[in-house]
Amino acid sequence: QVQVTQSGGGLAQAGGSLTLSCAASGHIIGLRDMGFRWYRQSPGNQREMVAEISADGTTNTSDSVTDRFSISKDEAKNTVLLTMKHLKPEDSAVYYCFVHYSFFAEDVRDHSRGARWGQGTQVTVSS
Repeated sequence: QVQVTQSGGGLAQAGGSLTLSCAASGHIIGLRDMGFRWYRQSPGNQREMVAEISADGTTNTSDSVTDRFSISKDEAKNTVLLTMKHLKPEDSAVYYCFVHYSFFAEDVRDHSRGARWGQGTQVTVSS
């Protein structure tokens, strides 16, 4: 199955920058149409999506981070980056990478959809 590994995060000052990485790996038959999403969740709040990039490269960011965060993909490495600039204390949260994809399912002899979550990484922004 697909493995999703996150790296990056840590502590930053307000106005600073951090970059998160999400790598998808695994030998999956017929793996295709891979898209990535970044979510975050802070104490007392619901998990929210902050950015996504589709298989065709289309990107989207939430209103709360637009013009500060950007998402990019390295096709060769099946890796996406979330570049966070001009960080604010309210950006502090656990950030999760979510990967969705298509693969060949032996039981139906056709492609099916799959999805995996990364382990999460803490981002803390001091004021």
